[in-house]
Amino acid sequence: MKPQLYEHFHPDEKPLVDKAAEWVEDASRHHKTKRTDFLDPRQAYILSALAGRDGGVALRLDGGYEEAERMRAIVAPGYADLQYEPIGIDVLSITSGDPGVIELQHGDYLGALLGLGVKRDKIGDIHVHQWGCHILVAEEMAPFFSLHLSQVGRVRVQTEDLPAGRLRPAAQQLDEMFCTVASLRLDGVVSEVTRLSRAKVLPPIQNGRCKVNWKLEDNPSRQLTEGDVVSLQGFGRFKLLAVEGLSKKGRIRLKIGKFV
Repeated sequence: MKPQLYEHFHPDEKPLVDKAAEWVEDASRHHKTKRTDFLDPRQAYILSALAGRDGGVALRLDGGYEEAERMRAIVAPGYADLQYEPIGIDVLSITSGDPGVIELQHGDYLGALLGLGVKRDKIGDIHVHQWGCHILVAEEMAPFFSLHLSQVGRVRVQTEDLPAGRLRPAAQQLDEMFCTVASLRLDGVVSEVTRLSRAKVLPPIQNGRCKVNWKLEDNPSRQLTEGDVVSLQGFGRFKLLAVEGLSKKGRIRLKIGKFV
């Protein structure tokens, strides 16, 4: 990997850049095919960027359905036809007869799976319904999840391993809120949305616990724009839906969508 290439990425992304560069080189120079774990949009962008620099590589990204956020990738020699290459994604169907299932949220299901000792990159998108949940998972992990997952929060659940084609997607839900800020600085907006003081949001931002559009962002003065998706570890994520002008006091009015 040429040192100057790292200039395009955050220093904390170097391990992924190295790994992705190795996959690309193996496909292009050594005719190897690699199927990755689930990648978030930023990771997928990095892999796509590196693959695009090498004309001898074929790349397929697939998350199990058309609008997937998290996707697995297949990196192969340029002559490979990846259209029918198995992407290796199953649906973990979670249901329950307990009325408490209606109260479970995205974080409850994700926490239950991670609590089994599984890494996040084995888990794709999570679709929460009133009756339970459909979760895209790496097919090699589906039997493990089905065997060991029996409870989410305090709710006893049943699981079933389904093919990806039986996914029941859930409409993305955003809780809208309105607020005003002095500027569009990252720390100011995060402070307002999370209801934390700016002094309390600065350390997690500066310590690499914040992402903007899935990219690590440790500069608290970063200016946000409409459409930006911001996540702060431990506090969920939100989207800046609209900048709606100035209030009578000269503050900027924002429309925010908090991911449920």
